[in-house]
Amino acid sequence: QLDPENTGFIGVETFASLVHSHELPLDPAKLDMLVALAQGNDEGQVCYQELVDLISSKRSSSFKRAIANGQRALPRDVLLDETGLGFYKRFVRYVAYEILPCEMDRRWYFYQHRTCPPPVFMAAVTLTQIIVFLCYGARLNKWVLQTYHPEYMKSPLVYHPGHRARAWRFLTYMFMHVGLEQLGFNALLQLMIGVPLEMVHGILRISFLYLAGVLAGSLTVSITDMRAPLVGGSGGVYALCSAHLANVVMNWAGMRCPYKLLRMVLALVCMSSEVGRAVWLRFSPPLPASGPQPSFMAHLAGAIVGISMGLTILRSYEESLQDQCGWWVLLLSYGTFLLFAVFWNIFAYDLLGAQIP
Repeated sequence: QLDPENTGFIGVETFASLVHSHELPLDPAKLDMLVALAQGNDEGQVCYQELVDLISSKRSSSFKRAIANGQRALPRDVLLDETGLGFYKRFVRYVAYEILPCEMDRRWYFYQHRTCPPPVFMAAVTLTQIIVFLCYGARLNKWVLQTYHPEYMKSPLVYHPGHRARAWRFLTYMFMHVGLEQLGFNALLQLMIGVPLEMVHGILRISFLYLAGVLAGSLTVSITDMRAPLVGGSGGVYALCSAHLANVVMNWAGMRCPYKLLRMVLALVCMSSEVGRAVWLRFSPPLPASGPQPSFMAHLAGAIVGISMGLTILRSYEESLQDQCGWWVLLLSYGTFLLFAVFWNIFAYDLLGAQIP
């Protein structure tokens, strides 16, 4: 009767009046969560299947713990019209709306968020990158396009095809940067996107995603651009950014960040411009150089890692990754790529007779 067109949805006001008029024995905590679900879509409707899943506790979400513990019932207006919050709490609320697409998850994150542990990984990586850049800038007295200084490319941190046996270089290249432009771009994105992601999803997931993008970047360069060195943390940065943007697109209706279309366009323009700049530096360097310039393939490899593996991580807020079949498929695919890349680096250079500068 309430859904004559059999859409599976009814208005939240109709549902609330139904609950009160018939005195349905529904857990108040579950009722709050169902209302939050309705507030999470544009039409303000209650989904029948969500009602069934919530009552039967089949919903695999962060709120399953709240359902099991009646003492953790959430205030209905915890995110919508609460006033008088301090600066940090307002920032946490901002992060919740920026990162999470579901109203239930946003409320739960805001409710249970603690300052410990702080988002130290992205901050530590960014600080280290800045310190390394300043040290080399002061030592070489060259602050823009440092890669054109011969001593810069001799750093033990740079990935270079001639030093593939030094395995740490496949990761440590993320601390070196082409110049002030690349450092500024990466540092800005790591702080603006990486820190909020780490606040919501935790240090383990975000550090794994970032390092997976970094490692995939260097290994991809060793396969597709065998003569080129590599510097910069773009592999990890693009893994984070592409995962976040893909998550926004996949949950467009549920995202509550302001001006999301404009910000999406600006982000894509900036990321595309950075890739274009890297391609230009690789093939048309502005100054004569003694050897190949750093590759741009790490950007693309990081983006692929973010869209595949990263999207799975970000869509699984407060859920166990090990319970998801898709996660294991992606992990197996990534492991297969790593194994192939290792054998490629051991045998392919000699078999193909690659001329390493």
